[in-house]
Amino acid sequence: METIAFRMVLNPGMREEYERRHAQIWPELVDALHNAGVREYRIFFDADTNHLFAILTRTTHHTMDDLPRLDVMRKWWDYMADIMQTAPDHMPFQQPLEPVFHLNSLSLT
Repeated sequence: METIAFRMVLNPGMREEYERRHAQIWPELVDALHNAGVREYRIFFDADTNHLFAILTRTTHHTMDDLPRLDVMRKWWDYMADIMQTAPDHMPFQQPLEPVFHLNSLSLT
């Protein structure tokens, strides 16, 4: 398993709408993410900057690079494009974040 993190930017005033849409995430999108190897996905919001901080866990042999070619992924991006910063093809701008510290239960022994 591998954990990655990245940052996205929400348009000002769109937090409630972002949360509403994610509370109703499409089952076919959940299936696509799971089939691509995503096992856990969390998104946090920084109200001071409108930045979204995402962290996900994926299998070692994930196929996340194939997600942009799936219709359901493209439709989700189109659906979200009006409330966040995106590229012209509606893919959310994503800034990868580099790990600098990790504490786990094994470190406490």
